[in-house]
Amino acid sequence: MSDAQAPLAGLRVLDLSRVLAGPWCTQQLADLGAEVIKIERPGRGDDTRAWGPPWLPGTQESAYFLSANRGKRSVAIDLADPEGQALVRRLAACADVLIENFKVGGLAAYGLDYASLTAENPGLVYCSITGFGQDGPYASRAGYDFLIQGMGGLMSLTGQPDVAGGEPTKVGVALTDIFTGLYAANAILAALRRRDSDGKGAYIDMALLDVQVGVLANQALNYLTSANVPQRLGNAHPNIVPYQAFAAADGHLIITVGNDDQFRRLCEVLSLAALADDPRFATNAARVAHRELLVEKLAARLRERCRDEWLLALERAGVPSGPINTLDQVFDDPQVRHRGMQIERRGEDGRVARLVGNPIKLDGERLGASGMPPRLGEHTFEVLEAWLGPDAAHWQALRERGVIG
Repeated sequence: MSDAQAPLAGLRVLDLSRVLAGPWCTQQLADLGAEVIKIERPGRGDDTRAWGPPWLPGTQESAYFLSANRGKRSVAIDLADPEGQALVRRLAACADVLIENFKVGGLAAYGLDYASLTAENPGLVYCSITGFGQDGPYASRAGYDFLIQGMGGLMSLTGQPDVAGGEPTKVGVALTDIFTGLYAANAILAALRRRDSDGKGAYIDMALLDVQVGVLANQALNYLTSANVPQRLGNAHPNIVPYQAFAAADGHLIITVGNDDQFRRLCEVLSLAALADDPRFATNAARVAHRELLVEKLAARLRERCRDEWLLALERAGVPSGPINTLDQVFDDPQVRHRGMQIERRGEDGRVARLVGNPIKLDGERLGASGMPPRLGEHTFEVLEAWLGPDAAHWQALRERGVIG
C-alpha cells in the first residue's frame, strides 16, 4: 500500500511527546499514513535517544528510540525560546492533531496549551498524556510505567505466589505506556470522526493510571463481583484450569485449556483419560475448585517426556499448547516470519534498521510507515518550508541562534 493510499494519508500530526506512551501513539498514526512531525529539543532530542546500549550499528541511535519512532520526521525546536514557541504555534495552526506529555499545565506558559492553540485552530484535536490525568489529588505528580504498574494493581497480579517465595513483578515490557498509546490513538481517531460532522476539534485527557485500571479486565471484575482480592498465581490463570506453564523432562511448555472438550483431549494425550470423567475435574468450575490436586497430577505426567514430544502430540490432538520462546526464537518462528513481523527500513543516508512491523493488516497488506526513525533534526528545514513557506534565510538565522537545530 503506497503512502498516498494509507487510511490516514493527508492527516498532519504534531508530536510534542517523549519516551514511550506518546511516541507509541504517534507511531501508530504514522503507520496508518499520517504525516507525523516530531518536535525535539535541539542537541538532545527525545530522552530515549540516549537510552542505550544497544545502538543501531555504526550510530549512536538507541534501540529504544527506534522501537517507537518509525515513519516520523524530526524537527528540532527549542520550546524554551520565545521564537521557538512562536514557530510551534504556527505549526499547530496547520495541524490536525497535537500530542503532548508535559506535566499538567506545563505548556500554558509557552502559549501551547489547548485553549491558546484552538483559538487559532478550532478544529485541532489536542491529546494530553500524563501519569495521573489533568485533575485529582495526584495530577501534579510525574508518572512512569513501572510506578503505574504498581499503583494500578498489575504488579499485585504478576509474579510467583508469596508461599513460593516470590514477590510482585513488573511485566517485562512497558505495557501501561503501550496501552496508553493505543487508547490515545483510538481516542484521536474518534475525535477526528466527530470533527468530520461538526468541524470541531477536541481535548483528550489520557492518564496512565486510568489506562492501567481500565485494562485489569477479568481480574478487576473478579474483585468487583466477589469482593475477594485476586492474588498472584505465577503462570496460572484465576478463572481457567489448566491454563499455565508446566515443566517437561527438558524444559517448559504452556497448556491453555479453554473448554471441557479440550480438557478431555488433554487427558487422552497424557493417558489420564479417567480424569475427564472425575466429577472433581469434569467442568472448568470443578477444576478451579480442585486446582492444586489436578495440577499435581498433570505436572507429574508431563515431567516424564520431553517438551517437543508433548507439543507434537498436543497439537495433533487439538489441545492449545506452545513453547516459551526467547526473542531469537520468536523472530525465527515460521509463523512470525510468514506474517512479516520483522521489517527493514533504510534511511537516505544509508542507515539500515531491522524493526518490528505493525500487526495490523488491511485488505491483505500490512500497514506500516515507509520511513526510517529520524535522526535528530533531520527534517527541520524541510518541514518548516513545507508547512510555513520557503524562507531559507530566516530558518538559517534561527539555526545560528540555536532556536532550531
